[in-house]
Amino acid sequence: MFGVPLEELGFVPLRAKPESAVTPVHDLKEEPVRRRTFLGGVLAGAAPLLDPPALDHVTAAIANARRYADRHLVTHLSATLDEAGRADGRAGPRQVLPAALGIVGCIGELARDAPGVIRRDLLAVGARAAEFTAWLYRDAGAAPHTTAFFHDRAVEWATLSGDGPMHAYVLLRKAQATDRDDAVRMRDLAHAAVHGPWTLPPRARAEALQQEARAMALTGVTHDEVARTLDRAHDALAEAATPAQPATCTGPLCAGYNTDRLMAQSAICHREAGQPERAVVLLRRHLSHEAFAPRDRAFFTAHLAGALAAASEPDEAARAGLAALQLAAVPHFGQALGELRRTVAVLGPHARRSLVRELRRALTDLPG
Repeated sequence: MFGVPLEELGFVPLRAKPESAVTPVHDLKEEPVRRRTFLGGVLAGAAPLLDPPALDHVTAAIANARRYADRHLVTHLSATLDEAGRADGRAGPRQVLPAALGIVGCIGELARDAPGVIRRDLLAVGARAAEFTAWLYRDAGAAPHTTAFFHDRAVEWATLSGDGPMHAYVLLRKAQATDRDDAVRMRDLAHAAVHGPWTLPPRARAEALQQEARAMALTGVTHDEVARTLDRAHDALAEAATPAQPATCTGPLCAGYNTDRLMAQSAICHREAGQPERAVVLLRRHLSHEAFAPRDRAFFTAHLAGALAAASEPDEAARAGLAALQLAAVPHFGQALGELRRTVAVLGPHARRSLVRELRRALTDLPG
């Protein structure tokens, strides 16, 4: 699909398997052809993340889901999705999209014939994978309708698997993907995530309330109302238990959402509400902690640059922008880069200042 030779994706010739491995379905004469076709198609991107036994299990299940679709298969796909999430943090969305698409396509194939309980579990993992794919497309700068397609697939699979909180979480993600010039829709989606016929875990509820507060700020609601909604987000976060394990794509929803992230996002709300100086104070304070992964640090540092630009501190804005660009350029973290371009536009009146020129030139020279 991406025109990349399989060798460049890490494929090697198939090796003989130990007898303990899952045996492909020998009674289907067309199985070798089916295996090669599938590996060269929907599963190609995800295959490098699967160890040999898992790859054999998945391809055997593709050939005969009624026989080979079991809980071990669900575990293999969940682990592959988690590994794709970790790879995204290192390499960025463009490198990981083939794997995510492979997982979504694989689950779509398997769910057609898998037994009832396994089908439900597959669709639950599929909802996480589809949401993750939507996230990658958005960060890679894809057209909004592409992101929306995978969000809709995630909602469908979450509904079919009976996962109400996941359904709500995708609404939150849809709100986050909504353009700033459609703040009413952003607010409606975030509000529905909190108040729909489901119970979001406390951390996810806190993030949804924060997103609603941002949309309120964009629609011109008074700062007191925005602050009250942010207070509710803090109250929700205070209810959360300490995560039992590191955050993963398949773990508890928003397991990595913490006070530093909420405060950084609250700063964005204050910036949207016309209080850039307050946003600068909060972002500087919380970015001084070691709580953020490179992508998040790039994103929030880009917002710091924008807040500094709005607060009429062009040189400091450009310095922060260059720091964010250093983190975002190689993995091409699209949301951070988008905020930097917005900052450069705000810095237009200061275009002759040397640091501003340097930031503008670095963004212009960035490979597409």
